[in-house]
Amino acid sequence: MAKARTTPTRIDTDLLDAAREAGEQESRSATQQVAHWARLGRAVSSRHSNQRRRVEAAIQGTLPLSQLSAEEREVVNAEHSVAIREQAQAMSFGARLAAEGVTTVALDESGLLVEHHPDGTTSVIE
Repeated sequence: MAKARTTPTRIDTDLLDAAREAGEQESRSATQQVAHWARLGRAVSSRHSNQRRRVEAAIQGTLPLSQLSAEEREVVNAEHSVAIREQAQAMSFGARLAAEGVTTVALDESGLLVEHHPDGTTSVIE
């Protein structure tokens, strides 16, 4: 069996922690668990059975959730959870609030609490 090629990848801390925990139960490293989950997700996502088409129709809003089985609803809910998390991480609420004249507070790369003022200036909160 050929050795799998690997590429360094950034993974959210919460996902890595969950992989570490699940991996311990399955005698896998966190990396192996993430790879396992990715392969499983790929297999489920690429399977175009009638069930998968129904799930995709529900995700697109063309099939009511009430017409899905419990298992199909679980898949729809998981897909929605992932999409919501990805969109939330991509949004910049700070820029939107600054445009409205609101000062926001966030942690910087060093873990310091910083005020971001609408005029673009910042100040560390001590």
